[in-house]
Amino acid sequence: MAELEERVRLVAWAPQEAVLRHRAVGCFITHSGWNSTLESAAAGVPMVCWPWAWDQLVNSRLVGEVWQVGLDMKDVCKREMVESMVRAAMEGEKAEELRRKATDLAVEIQRSVGEGGDARLDFERLLRDILSLSL
Repeated sequence: MAELEERVRLVAWAPQEAVLRHRAVGCFITHSGWNSTLESAAAGVPMVCWPWAWDQLVNSRLVGEVWQVGLDMKDVCKREMVESMVRAAMEGEKAEELRRKATDLAVEIQRSVGEGGDARLDFERLLRDILSLSL
C-alpha cells in the first residue's frame, strides 16, 4: 500500500475538467456518465469506460464503437481486465490511435461550440425561438 500511496493520490473531489486537461493524463477511467464523457471528449483524453447502469452503457458503446476514442469494458470489472484495458489505452499502436482520434474529436467539439460553429448556432437559434415565445 505504501508503494501505491507514492504514485496515486485519492481525494473526495477534484476539478475534473482541469485534471483532464493536464498533460500528465494519459487516459480516463470513467463510469461513462454523460458529463464525464463530454468533459473527457472535449479535453481530447482517451477513455476506459466502466459503465454501471442506464445511459452509461449506451455512452460507453458510443465512446468505444462510434467515436472510437476509448475502450468499453462493458460490465466486466475483474482486475485483469481493468489492467489490460488501461495498458491498451496507454501503450502501443492502439493507444496512439485512441489519442489521435480523441484529439481530433476535441478539435471538432471546440469548432462546433466556438463562434460560428454548428452547436453554437443551434443554441443561439433555440434561444431566439424561446425568447420569441415569451410575452
